[in-house]
Amino acid sequence: MTTAALVLDGVTKNYGSFRAVDELSLEVPTGSIYGFLGPNGSGKTTTLRIVLEILKPTRGTVAVLGRPSALEVRHRIGYLPEEKGLYKKMKAWAIIAYFASLKGLDRRTARARAYELLDRYGLEAFREARTEALSKGMQQKVQVLASIAHDPELVILDEPFSGLDPVNQEVMEEVIRDLARRHRTVLFSTHVMQHAERICDRILLISKGRKIFDGTVPEARRRIPRRVRIETADDIAPLTARPDVSSAVLLPPDDGAEAAAQDGPGAHRWELEVAEDADTQAILEACFQNRIRLKQFDHSEPSLHDVFVKLVGADAREAGRR
Repeated sequence: MTTAALVLDGVTKNYGSFRAVDELSLEVPTGSIYGFLGPNGSGKTTTLRIVLEILKPTRGTVAVLGRPSALEVRHRIGYLPEEKGLYKKMKAWAIIAYFASLKGLDRRTARARAYELLDRYGLEAFREARTEALSKGMQQKVQVLASIAHDPELVILDEPFSGLDPVNQEVMEEVIRDLARRHRTVLFSTHVMQHAERICDRILLISKGRKIFDGTVPEARRRIPRRVRIETADDIAPLTARPDVSSAVLLPPDDGAEAAAQDGPGAHRWELEVAEDADTQAILEACFQNRIRLKQFDHSEPSLHDVFVKLVGADAREAGRR
């Protein structure tokens, strides 16, 4: 049986009458990529700081790499804080080597490790550049590499994708996948659902300090009904009579009156709620058999954003769309 890399049991954090974290319990499996998801202000950063003993919980317990205190295993942990910053006059390789040496690597090994990481993730041309001369995205990559230069067993990244362009977001995902391939455990917080959807083994949804969901992405998708969207001017009664279609909702046109005029008189957009095991190809065939002429037929699976909005509600709407 694999020991969890991180266990929280009933962790609560109060600031006076305000409860930032509310009875939070979870287990992060060793070697997994675990997404800690929630809108801004949901308690993600507070929880991570409790894990690292930057903050003390009001009550509850934390176990990190099998120990009751992160301080006991601090050299086995890598941490990227939400408030990011570098020594501006230091060179890129020197920043990484410096943080590696703070975690116990000798100077020669630390420098070699810095060069290796910079080369691996596309920064070999910037080894000797001062960090103040680097773009914001490059600076963030250097800081991430500094947090993993000592080859930690548990890596905690607080909003690692914040401020990165799409290319550097892909590099960040590559860094995280590389760590997992080497059986390192990665816990990262984000309010952007797409990253978690692509790379996470498990996710936690948190809102107002409370756990809303803890499980895999497929398990999360199953928390909301499957849907099929169609657009037609014909009667859809033959579809609503099917046992695998539980409801049909009339949707507004995409672009108001302009869309309605383009579609022609009588055209409607419908959203059908279907059973989890429904064969969408059979529903499409039923349209042809019943002479239901289609302008659109969409049976895409629910996204993690859809799940998040459904489970967390209005708090997630703005954050999840960024």
